[in-house]
Amino acid sequence: MSLDNTPEQSQLGRTSTYADRYDPGLLFPIPRAAQREAMGIATRPLPFFGADLWTAFELSWLNPRGKPQLAIAHFTVPCETPNIIESKSFKLYLNSFNSTVFADAEAVRGRLRADLSEAVWRGSERAEGIGVKLMAPQMFEREQIHELDGLDLDRLDIECTQYQPAPELLSSDATQVPVTEALSSRLLKSNCMVTGQPDWGSVQIRYSGPPIDQAGLLAYIVSFRNHNEFHEPCAERMFWDIWRRCQPTKLAVYARYTRRGGLDINPFRTSWPQALPSNTRMARQ
Repeated sequence: MSLDNTPEQSQLGRTSTYADRYDPGLLFPIPRAAQREAMGIATRPLPFFGADLWTAFELSWLNPRGKPQLAIAHFTVPCETPNIIESKSFKLYLNSFNSTVFADAEAVRGRLRADLSEAVWRGSERAEGIGVKLMAPQMFEREQIHELDGLDLDRLDIECTQYQPAPELLSSDATQVPVTEALSSRLLKSNCMVTGQPDWGSVQIRYSGPPIDQAGLLAYIVSFRNHNEFHEPCAERMFWDIWRRCQPTKLAVYARYTRRGGLDINPFRTSWPQALPSNTRMARQ
C-alpha cells in the first residue's frame, strides 16, 4: 500500500511547535514515485543505484543523569526506498531527542535506525534498514573538508540565459574517442518546491563515453537556478537527462547541498554498482 503524503501536507512553510520529548510521529515520509514518473524514470527496475547521504549536525539527548550528550550523525538512505523524509520533519524529529533520556549513544543510534528505516520503507512490502553512524565529540577534530574532485567547469566563461532545467543544452560528440573523466561545479542552485527557499549545492559528474560538451553541461547545471524541486529528484533529473542526451556508457552524479536546519542532503546516483562516496563535507557545508 503506497503513501498519499504530498509535500504540501508537510510542515514546510508553517509555524511549528518544537517538541522536546522523543516523538517518531514527527517524521513525514513522501513517496519518490510521483516525481520519478513525472520525469519518465521507470521505478521498476530503477535505471540507477545509489543513496542519499544525510548529515545531522544538531543531535543531542540526555544521559541517565540528565547531562546533555551530543553527536554528529551520518545517515545512508538507499535510493531504492519508496520514500524520502521531508527535511523539516526530520529536523523536528531530531529536536525531539533534546530532553529525552537514553542509556547511551548506541541506544540513540538504534532508535534512529529503527524509526528512519520504518519511515523510508513505509508502504512497501520490503522492510529493510538504513545506515546510521554517530560521531562522538572526541572525533570532531578528525572531520575533514574536501571539495569535489574533477575538472572545474566553473572556469568556463559562458553566457547563461536559461534558469529552468534545459536538457537541450546537453550534448556529446560520438565521433570522438571515448573518455573517462570527472567534471564538477559549485554553481548548482535550486529551490525548495514548497517554500521557494534557495538550496545551494555543488555537483560532480563522472562518466565514460563520448566527450560531453563542457560549456553545455555547465549551462545545464546553471539552468536549475529557479527550479523548485527537492534535492533527491534534482540529482535524479540530472542523471536521467545526461544519460539520455549524452549516452555515456557509465555515469555517476553526486550532488552535495549546503545544510539547512542543521541537516545537509547529498544524493548519489550511478549507473553501475560501486562503493558510495565518503560523506565528507565541503567548505560551504
